[in-house]
Amino acid sequence: MKPNLAPADAIDYQALAAFRHALRRFAVFSETAAAAAGLTPQQHQALLAIKSNPGREALNIREISERLLIRHHSAVELVDRLARMGMVEREPDPHDRRRVQVRLTVQGQRRLAALSQAHLDELRAIRPLLAGLLERFGSRPDGREGTAAGE
Repeated sequence: MKPNLAPADAIDYQALAAFRHALRRFAVFSETAAAAAGLTPQQHQALLAIKSNPGREALNIREISERLLIRHHSAVELVDRLARMGMVEREPDPHDRRRVQVRLTVQGQRRLAALSQAHLDELRAIRPLLAGLLERFGSRPDGREGTAAGE
């Protein structure tokens, strides 16, 4: 595909602003929901990263730091806080005893399940808005990729 070298126009800026606003509104919803559940957004994200790991029920610290885009020592501190809260537990990696696996506790799973349901409900509610905004980034009548006037 040929890169779009055409400059953004007013419609592109409007679409980008609307899309970023919708994303930010969801992020604020997520932050508020996490706080109401007694978690920081980063703690919520860590629980979600651990739970969403396909084929395994645990992640090691390196994997958590990569998923959350944080430094290793920050992931260690985050896991320490979650363990003190009873949300996660550490266990030795059965394949490499130098590593520690972090898994959700029953309490962590319950807290995440409630938060996830609220997030899914919110995403279902804003799906039409997000889909419409994403559609605005489709092909333009002039053949350029991007938004089209009147859409």
